[in-house]
Amino acid sequence: MIPFFVILIIAVLACCVKIVPQANEYVIEFLGKYSKTWTAGIHFKIPLLERVAKRVTLKEQVLDSPPQPVITKDNVTMQIDTVIYYAIYDAKLFAYGAENPISALANLAATTLRNIVGELELDGTLTSRDTINGKMTEILDEATDKWGIKVHRVELRNIIPPAEIQNAMEKQMKAERDRRETMLQAEGHKAAAITRAEGDKQAMILAAEGERDARIARAEGEAKAIYLSKKAEADGLAALRAANIDNIVLELKKYEALVALSNGKASKIIIPSDVVDMTKSNVMFSETSGLGDTTKSAAETPKAKKGDPCCDEKGC
Repeated sequence: MIPFFVILIIAVLACCVKIVPQANEYVIEFLGKYSKTWTAGIHFKIPLLERVAKRVTLKEQVLDSPPQPVITKDNVTMQIDTVIYYAIYDAKLFAYGAENPISALANLAATTLRNIVGELELDGTLTSRDTINGKMTEILDEATDKWGIKVHRVELRNIIPPAEIQNAMEKQMKAERDRRETMLQAEGHKAAAITRAEGDKQAMILAAEGERDARIARAEGEAKAIYLSKKAEADGLAALRAANIDNIVLELKKYEALVALSNGKASKIIIPSDVVDMTKSNVMFSETSGLGDTTKSAAETPKAKKGDPCCDEKGC
């Protein structure tokens, strides 16, 4: 059988073999003094002389601070809670830099937040989240370097003002929304009026252009009609000249033109003497028109005067 002390030695040696997981580091002390830092992998610890003083994870961690009262520059007390994202980059500094580095980080974050918000008013606090986050990240990262902690970023998660401030803010927001709605409606009415005016203007322009084009077309039509009429008259006269028409026919045309001018409305037509002389010389025309007929119509028989009875009795 295996002696007891052999089993004991094997057990002690097995306990001295350590495996460090990934993203972790172990701080090793030799006789109570810092000796080395183990990284990920397998390591052997000297029995009874070395011990693992601190197990540190290098992963990014989140520190969620509870809501705390913060007073602004205009004396408004608000409840603000923060979220801190940090990671340990040096296991030795983290093990020996502070007694409780995480608690120290939380208290430092609270005091830094009070200092920054105390310099801002209520409206500035509500609208300057990015500024506050940047300042806190810079201050905390610088302050925790000696603790082996790297602060990546700080976020303000909730800012809770007092109830009366919330009611006032809600009323202000409602008034602002009503004002914007009124402005949008006014701008809409304005745009609609401008659009209607532009439409009326374009309609009037198009109507004027249409009327102009219509007048031009009518004028061109009338001019063409006059041109064709005059051309027809000229062609007729040219045809008459080509047919060697005598002066009698021309004079008759003049007479027809005079009759046409009267249009059936004139009570008298004055005929020049040369036309009358021409018609007298033309027997057929005289007989048909009655012009040049020198025969006097029979005189009307005068009516017998009635005697005056009074004069007859008195012998007048």
